[in-house]
Amino acid sequence: MLPEEKRSKPFGYEELVVDVGLPMATVEAEISVGDFISFRQPLRKLLNGRVTGKALDNRASVAAVTVALDYLSQRQHSWDVVAVATVQEETRLLGAFTSAHSQQPDLAIAIDVTFGKGPGASDTGTFELGSGPALDLGPNVHTGMYKALKKTAESLEMSIETGTHSRASGTDAFGVQVARSGIPTGLISIPLRYMHTMVESIDLKDMERCGRLMGEFIAQLDDKFLDGLAAGMMEEDSKQ
Repeated sequence: MLPEEKRSKPFGYEELVVDVGLPMATVEAEISVGDFISFRQPLRKLLNGRVTGKALDNRASVAAVTVALDYLSQRQHSWDVVAVATVQEETRLLGAFTSAHSQQPDLAIAIDVTFGKGPGASDTGTFELGSGPALDLGPNVHTGMYKALKKTAESLEMSIETGTHSRASGTDAFGVQVARSGIPTGLISIPLRYMHTMVESIDLKDMERCGRLMGEFIAQLDDKFLDGLAAGMMEEDSKQ
């Protein structure tokens, strides 16, 4: 709605006005310079198992991790699992850096959202809602982790998509991958429409499948998995 010359630029103080609907005396008494604000937008159910609301990037990811933990509570698994909900992923990946540094995991899976197909969205790099989670390939992903997650999806007969990133993925995968001496990292994404708006939309099946994929992947881990990752990288290097 801005004139063309003001698009893609920060708002100025003289242009951005927030009406909190309170008398000036109350505003002066209860609101200070620097206070944070947010839209009040409840989660709403849509048809066909879809939901819409604010901050589904990354509330959907936290929900997927919860599904994975519930799945693992009913399965035997030999590996210890650390679930982390990180902060400041959109700015400096600080939660990813500090969590990976402090926990020192042997391997990691980053969960995020990816662009869903929708009105006005490009067909390139977007994914249909309900088509299943997307597994990413790129500089922030260990190819062995990608292959292992894909194999797990096949064992579940689960539909998945493949995403790519040529540089940084824009997710916690980068922060985790480079922690300490490096951590083999995979990346699973949930298709989402209208990213970074108050009406972000997902298909709950994609979120549930993401959690189930993580849970089954962890349940299948054994003592030889890390050695297999290293051997796989050596084989790829020799082929090149």
